[in-house]
Amino acid sequence: MSYIYKTKGTCSTQIELELDGDVVHNVKFTGGCNGNLQAIPKLVEGLTVAQVEEKIGGIKCGFKNTSCGDQLAKACREAYEAQK
Repeated sequence: MSYIYKTKGTCSTQIELELDGDVVHNVKFTGGCNGNLQAIPKLVEGLTVAQVEEKIGGIKCGFKNTSCGDQLAKACREAYEAQK
């Protein structure tokens, strides 16, 4: 299942991802810090939604209450719930 998530409170504006059951694939960010946004998709490829939430959910970026990683964790959960 393909899913597009509009981020809130981050430099990136959108996250595209695919779920196969609860397994995350093909994450792509629009906007944000190029290096981090190349690394994050590689690190979460093949993880379950719960694993993504555990590893990067709740991370903050500087003075912000969220981060691109935290937004990805939220996007994965939202996508997973939408496919039920």
